[in-house]
Amino acid sequence: MDRGCAEGGCLMSTLRKRLNQKNILVAPGVFDALTAVIATDAGFEALYLSGAAVAYTRLGGPDIGLTSANEMAETMSLIADRVNTPVIMDADAGFGNALNAQRTMQLYERAGACALQLEDQQHPKRCGHLADKQLVSKAEMCGKIKAMTDARRSDETLVVARTDAIAVEGFDLALARADAYIEAGADVLFIEAPQSRAQLMQIGERYAGQIPLLANMVEGGHTPITDADDLQQLGFSIAIFPGGIVRALARTAQDYYANLHAQGSNKAFADRMHDFDGLNTILGTQDMLERGKRYTGDDEQG
Repeated sequence: MDRGCAEGGCLMSTLRKRLNQKNILVAPGVFDALTAVIATDAGFEALYLSGAAVAYTRLGGPDIGLTSANEMAETMSLIADRVNTPVIMDADAGFGNALNAQRTMQLYERAGACALQLEDQQHPKRCGHLADKQLVSKAEMCGKIKAMTDARRSDETLVVARTDAIAVEGFDLALARADAYIEAGADVLFIEAPQSRAQLMQIGERYAGQIPLLANMVEGGHTPITDADDLQQLGFSIAIFPGGIVRALARTAQDYYANLHAQGSNKAFADRMHDFDGLNTILGTQDMLERGKRYTGDDEQG
């Protein structure tokens, strides 16, 4: 299976070319191979591997910088084994200084990521919609961006530069940081947590046509939830919904476990879950078994 641009060029080149199209790219959040398979089957052209979602699901903890680069890379590698869909991958703050950011680029690219999102928070970072974030200097962030672009194996690997400065330094200084990050070589710009539609409009007016813009839709976050078509009209090229799948599954899991505890069976919950065959259909179990027969001779007649 094609493991991405680091080993062939197809996926990342596809992602870069896709961003030249007019229609906005919607990338849902995933956190493992199963959600990547389901999202791909739903028709999405790209996926977003959320650090927050991995923290929620693998660690059972909040998005406060607890996940490691290796845990993220391992997750990416397992996803790349199952789907060919381009993945934008959360690289947090690069897990350290500029040299750490270079290692993160090498690790993630080797695992199959098509784009790395780097943010200007101090390490350990926290969710962009939590309070009390702290930032590195603009110069340090620019150095990390340059370090990542120098370290990538392929020029098709995208560097997504994110600034969290709106909540820390204010909107105008966030734009100043964004200008510097573009100059440093970012391929995509991500200004985190705009606090109003007016700010989303200003970002689009200032940068649309200059660089692809990414908008982050967080249910209950500081940015008003805006649908993809509207974001496209505002000038955005990518819309990510990073943690929605975890919030949906967590709500379903609460209901499922409560029902099982109360009823002693899953009968009352049957219409809200796949049965054994249904899940195996999603997983492609029969296709895998048939493929395996080709290597054992079991499919030969006589």
